Amino acid sequence: MITKLTRMWLTRSTKPFLFKNEYDEQLAFKDCDSLGLYVHIPFCKSICNFCPYCKVIYSKESCDKYIDALIEEIHLVGNQYPGKKQTTSLYFGGGTPALVVDRLTEIIAAINEHFIINEGIGIELHPDNVEYSTLQLLKNAGISKISIGIQSFQNKYQNILGRKQVDARALKEELSKVSFETVSMDFIFALPNQTFEDLKNDIDTAFEIGANHVAIYPFIDFTFTSSTVSSMKKKEKRALLDSITNYCLSKGYERSSIWTFSSEKHARYSSMTRDNFLGFGCSATTLLKDQFKINTFSIDEYCNRIKDQKLPTSLTIRFTLRQRMVYYLFWTAYSTKVNEKDFEKFFGLPLKRMYGLELAIAKLLGFITENNGVYEMTLRGAFYYHYYENFYTLAYIDKMWGIMRKEAFPSHIEL
Repeated sequence: MITKLTRMWLTRSTKPFLFKNEYDEQLAFKDCDSLGLYVHIPFCKSICNFCPYCKVIYSKESCDKYIDALIEEIHLVGNQYPGKKQTTSLYFGGGTPALVVDRLTEIIAAINEHFIINEGIGIELHPDNVEYSTLQLLKNAGISKISIGIQSFQNKYQNILGRKQVDARALKEELSKVSFETVSMDFIFALPNQTFEDLKNDIDTAFEIGANHVAIYPFIDFTFTSSTVSSMKKKEKRALLDSITNYCLSKGYERSSIWTFSSEKHARYSSMTRDNFLGFGCSATTLLKDQFKINTFSIDEYCNRIKDQKLPTSLTIRFTLRQRMVYYLFWTAYSTKVNEKDFEKFFGLPLKRMYGLELAIAKLLGFITENNGVYEMTLRGAFYYHYYENFYTLAYIDKMWGIMRKEAFPSHIEL
């Protein structure tokens, strides 16, 4: 109910977000000033029961077939306009993208035929991938940012999550052999009985063994996963988030988003906070000025579509102006800041004219501060953003992904 009422208020409409089984053959990304790229690799050696993302057990045969289709999709989209399009960055997610390290140069070569990447290439890694030969192959392929899914260095939480122990000393040794612009480590917070000391020790260990960036993501209990783990209560969660945020700030770490902190100013890792992006691969999403589309979750159907020289889009939403504004503000706020000049540049309309009342209320409630047109979240605001994001995830993403895991091409979805 909270997400429905918020949607109606902010969009000034009772209309739901309507995703239809349709798509444009020609994607309007030619004139996008800020365009990111994302590639999804859905293969894993084993499946974590808490993970909501599109993934399957790895086999070389199915993986090679998929990569062939993926490269063809990149060309299908890239060939829509002549010349090379300037882009911000490229991120590989999954799944376990390092499983295709032997074909990574092919994928990046296909990207480079059509796009110019200005801010580097990032890739997600399983701790098992952090060994010299793999890291060197990634470096040689042009990877400049790595994000390692640690979740926790402590056995009690790895046991809860059904994962094996991470050897911090071994990670440190391997990471010291190959340098990257960003070495990020991901952790989960708000697990049962997790304390400030638990998280503090994880973060301290991460920076000690070679990370210059950490991400602390909240545990979310998706209904379609087989996880039996229950998330932490609201009051405890807020106290934990506030305490770990204050600790990181006291250490001089820069807060680059709601859940990320860096020890070096240049260290960044986020595939989400971009105005527009193109997604390649099954389940990948594409966000443009007036639409959002999501590819089918079925690897077989994905490959079949590409074989027929058709885009693998499963669902598309055509935004109203207000809907696009809400989407823009929600994900821009993930960085903890919204700049009214950037908003006006993107939409051609002043932020205060469109959402002046909401901004005034947010300031009154102590959620944000304003300085020369830049709105920045307070600790209170950051927590409630996280709290609402949890509702959003369960009301929207959980429902959509749950359906799309079962149906390759649903007729429509209303959210």
